[in-house]
Amino acid sequence: MNSLIQEKTNKSARSIKKLLKQRSLIVVIALLLTGLGASITSISFKTGIYFINNWRLELLNHFPSFIVLPLFGLTGGALSGQLIKSFAPAAKGSGVSQIMGFLRHKKVPMNIRVGLVKLISGIIAIGSGFPLGPEGPSVQMGGSVAWQMATWLKAPLSFRRVIVAAGGGAGIAAVFSAPLGGFIYAIEELLNSARPVVLLLVVVTTFIADSSADIIQALGLDPKAGGFDFNLGFLIQKEYNPSVFFLPIDFIYLVLLGIIIGLLAELYSNYVLMMQNLGKKWYENKFVLKMSICGLILGSIYAFLPSSFHNLDELQKIIAEQNTNINIAILAVLVLFITTGLAAASGAPGGLFYPMLTLGGAIGLIMGSWVEIVTGHAPSTFIFAGMGAFVAGCSRTPITAMFLAFALTKDLLIMKPVLICCITSFLIARAFNDKSIYERQIQIEIEQPKENIY
Repeated sequence: MNSLIQEKTNKSARSIKKLLKQRSLIVVIALLLTGLGASITSISFKTGIYFINNWRLELLNHFPSFIVLPLFGLTGGALSGQLIKSFAPAAKGSGVSQIMGFLRHKKVPMNIRVGLVKLISGIIAIGSGFPLGPEGPSVQMGGSVAWQMATWLKAPLSFRRVIVAAGGGAGIAAVFSAPLGGFIYAIEELLNSARPVVLLLVVVTTFIADSSADIIQALGLDPKAGGFDFNLGFLIQKEYNPSVFFLPIDFIYLVLLGIIIGLLAELYSNYVLMMQNLGKKWYENKFVLKMSICGLILGSIYAFLPSSFHNLDELQKIIAEQNTNINIAILAVLVLFITTGLAAASGAPGGLFYPMLTLGGAIGLIMGSWVEIVTGHAPSTFIFAGMGAFVAGCSRTPITAMFLAFALTKDLLIMKPVLICCITSFLIARAFNDKSIYERQIQIEIEQPKENIY
């Protein structure tokens, strides 16, 4: 079996090399269009979510939260669900499992229509309060754009597979301003390949996506993003600027943190998968109703929480900057743990990376506070190490997780403690199940009898 897979991989690499020699212009055009398309869709996605979310938050200044949030959740869930049902059923879910399924030769629709429906329905759902992130849809949108570009250019099938993975990585790069994170993710999670020709195609696409995303934001979509200035050129874009110090004793604490987060990450993965199975079982042929009810329940839950929970960007910010107390951090873990599973069960078009980062950061803040109480030593790296470790434990991608956590700070000193925690969490979680949450989602969303949402 392994020899057969190796033979197919070698054949694919030879086919791509042949394409590079004979039709290099086609390859260059495909990479440029894929990187640019991934950046446009990803930035449009973030911008759309920002506007709807701000509208929702503005209404909270004039009306009670127990009216605004449930109403937004119900309406957003219904509209998003109806769009998916009517135009592209393949646009439901996180998007990562769909791309992984396609790359594993499953029958998954891949075209620009799926990407556009994912874009619009995801903006509506996440902007209306579903506690999910933009990265999963960005992976699927980037992959869909890549597939469409390669199809229009009549590229061979072996190249389409690589360019779809590169498009998925480009989506991650554009959303997180993390070209290395997107590159490693495409190799580590999507392709599982380290062939030089494959590495070249993926790294070029992800860096095109990241660079074009910075320029597009500077042109007007988000001038304050800070990745590009027309007078100074490209700049280092830091979302957070923590004061980092790393002592030898922190090795022990980070390993312990990694063990705890690895256990919680596997528990979280099992919970999300259980909720997805239940959602599919209870609402087998009622997709729009399922999303509407979940939106209503989510809005009702968040309506009775502190105002910092009404905006997940703000919640992540106060956790990352330690501008909150341990009680809010504990509440954040409990709330996000429960509600993201409910959101995933609805089939909403949103990703789990973003809530995973917030969950991991909150756990890191809690554990760091306890270490300080017990030992008098306050570790400065626990929050970002926790962010990376939770992603690593769920996705089984420790290197990608390290680069995503690094992308938030752009501080090289933080990479070592984050990597220690990520690898520990990865090994602990993998001891229970060697498949990532996304690999197991393929079995629910693609391989099991399909949910009839028509």
